[in-house]
Amino acid sequence: MKVIVCGAGQVGFNIARHLAQEQNDVTVIDRSEELINKVRNSLDVHALVGYASYPDLLESAGAEDADMIIAVTLFDEVNIVACQVAHSLFNVPTKIARIRAQNYLNPEWRALFSRDHMPIDVIISPEIEVAKAAINRLEVPGATDMIRFANDKIWVVGTKLDENCPVVDTPLRQLTELFPDLNIVVCGILRNGKLIVPGGDDQLLVGDNIYIASEKTHVTRALNVFGHEEEEARNVVIVGGGNVGQFLSEQLVEADHKFKVKIIERDEKRAIKVAEKISKAVVLHGDALDMELLKEANIQGTHSIISVTNDDKVNILSALLAKQMGCKSAITLINDHSFGDLTGSVGIEAFVDPRQTTVSSILQHMRRGRISSLQSLAGGEAEVIEAVAVESSPLVGKPLREVKLPPGIIIGSVIQDDKIIVPKGGTIIKSGDTVIVFTCADMIKKVEELFSVQLEYF
Repeated sequence: MKVIVCGAGQVGFNIARHLAQEQNDVTVIDRSEELINKVRNSLDVHALVGYASYPDLLESAGAEDADMIIAVTLFDEVNIVACQVAHSLFNVPTKIARIRAQNYLNPEWRALFSRDHMPIDVIISPEIEVAKAAINRLEVPGATDMIRFANDKIWVVGTKLDENCPVVDTPLRQLTELFPDLNIVVCGILRNGKLIVPGGDDQLLVGDNIYIASEKTHVTRALNVFGHEEEEARNVVIVGGGNVGQFLSEQLVEADHKFKVKIIERDEKRAIKVAEKISKAVVLHGDALDMELLKEANIQGTHSIISVTNDDKVNILSALLAKQMGCKSAITLINDHSFGDLTGSVGIEAFVDPRQTTVSSILQHMRRGRISSLQSLAGGEAEVIEAVAVESSPLVGKPLREVKLPPGIIIGSVIQDDKIIVPKGGTIIKSGDTVIVFTCADMIKKVEELFSVQLEYF
């Protein structure tokens, strides 16, 4: 596949890295010579300095025979124009753009990006993606990650094991014997920064971050089995009234009056604007690192603090301060992934990486085969994929024990005739079944082959 990536920031760089590793023909455009030099020195891709919306530069990048353009520069207008030029002059089949300004995304103007106007096939909004990710974590106390699949029937949940976990040092195959009616599969273990796709003889250790695929109704009990019985959040303090904080607050206050929301915003004008727009939330103007302000927000009686400012350090410190003052759990927005590993060690339950959520949204439209949904996990080391089995797939028509999946791939769940099946050795997948697959990132091509109509299997 030939792809043009407009923008060499964190998202553009990581998209290019993913695609280059999978042997795609990638060209990256950015006006920053420094960023382009970083791309040239780090990735096996073509790289051009200049404005991504300029026709001559897109022509130099090979737009005439490109399969896709992904516009993720810092500027919405450049992303929009780049897609328009790619469509009008070069007839690029698929156009993806990151658009951050919510003014463009009002449903009232949805026709704006149709084929007859400014044709963009897929719009990615990091603010909305991040807010949804935070809500998912909030809905599952004890989870570090939560992603919905199969029309919300299957949840893939990440959680960290501590000394309260009653099943540490237990081989995974014994979990089925101990809890025969618990419909879960342990798909991945992140241990000391290394991802393991486990087998039946692998054991869980204190400090492991694990990923489980579970029927939605079994998630709470599954987390109890792994030592998590945290109280569901009701009172929430959101630090930051920007686009992420505002969208997140709106979603929470509209959730059947389930949540009581307070927002802390440092900028007075922004605080006034948010207060006017979200009348059901309490908006406090001030610094989230001010202990007196946190006391005023009743942080000691709050279930969760969600820190989503543009400053990673403020997010981390405000979360730690709130925990110290009695807040039960914390979720933070982290732009610099190197801080992500720090959060767990200092007591922050979960963090949201906007780069990872945005990359996941884009990769979903890159994957070949009958793949309908995708989420990148563990800093890009793993992916969870929802796909539909086709008749010619080697998965179909024989017991899974005879399929011999390569190491690094595990089937987490199967939906067959509207029934959720926990895959076992004797499970037979049929054509048309929905399959949830957990895979190491370097095995993506093998997974795509499993769900492609024409196969040259392994």
